[in-house]
Amino acid sequence: MKEIRRILVEGIDEVSVETVPAPVPAAGEVLVRSTVVGICGSDVHAAHGRHPFIDLPFRPGHEIVGVVAGAGEGVDPDVIGKRVVIEPNLACGECEPCREGRYNICATLDVFGCQTPGGLADEFVIGADRVIELPDDLDDAWAALIEPLATPVHAVRRAGDLAGRRVVVFGAGPIGLFLAIAAKDAGAEAVVVADLVASKRERAERLGATGTFDPTSPTAAADAKAALGGDAHVVFDGVSRESTVALGIDLLYKGGRLMIVGVPAGGTLVPLDLIQDHEIELIGNLMYVREDVDHAIALLRRKTFAIDELVTATFPLAQTGDAFRASDDPEQVKVLVTVP
Repeated sequence: MKEIRRILVEGIDEVSVETVPAPVPAAGEVLVRSTVVGICGSDVHAAHGRHPFIDLPFRPGHEIVGVVAGAGEGVDPDVIGKRVVIEPNLACGECEPCREGRYNICATLDVFGCQTPGGLADEFVIGADRVIELPDDLDDAWAALIEPLATPVHAVRRAGDLAGRRVVVFGAGPIGLFLAIAAKDAGAEAVVVADLVASKRERAERLGATGTFDPTSPTAAADAKAALGGDAHVVFDGVSRESTVALGIDLLYKGGRLMIVGVPAGGTLVPLDLIQDHEIELIGNLMYVREDVDHAIALLRRKTFAIDELVTATFPLAQTGDAFRASDDPEQVKVLVTVP
């Protein structure tokens, strides 16, 4: 019986390679051979036991680039050999949100590699409708950024027309940096990024942020507004803590939008009086749908930034434990695992 390697995470320092029988695609499924898999911030939070929706142990891998190696019954065999990325949201297709095209908030949503075994493995199977063929002008490293970029693209789309608008982004990790890139791409006049770490703020500026500020500074609000040239029209919160929500609302002009993108650790107090009085729109954002993935691919094909600013470390599958520990370092942005 053929066997494959698959990563098992039982804790941030308990990442191992397990050997399991090779999967076989059922009807409607494809077999994918992984080539590059990104370590997501949610993977690291889960490894620390801090993710509200991912239980330990888990078998990660949802930021996947691979090659289709087989097809089950009912799947067009022409897909075999195609380079693909994975859309990991596993929706029922029948609930009201799914019927409305909002399958990212499916009533019974599971995420491949979070609630199910994922693609941090030699091979895996997934529904044929979850794979998206890649253009030839995106190599594997660029393609590995499609999935993590799609969530910011989704949030930016839901924020409305950003042309000429002033935007603040909380967090200069992968999601925050991609939010800034997507907001600029959407025509924002000014994009100012907040982060505690000076080197991360410098990276945001190298990637085109109008300015940056330390959100813990006693002059944070004034610093942000000075860099913006006024109040913010939209705040994207990639951190989602009580302090960032409160500061975000303080930065918004009346009628502004606060977009919650980061996963909060739990219930969070919000200044409801200001939300009511200023007609602030508080909008949650979860993952994305296919149009956001397509937009992320189009944006990446333009290669508007230096990839080395985003992809900061690469490890082979056998060293995935080192990849997780590297991802825990705030100086790293996107850590990739290659599958030889």
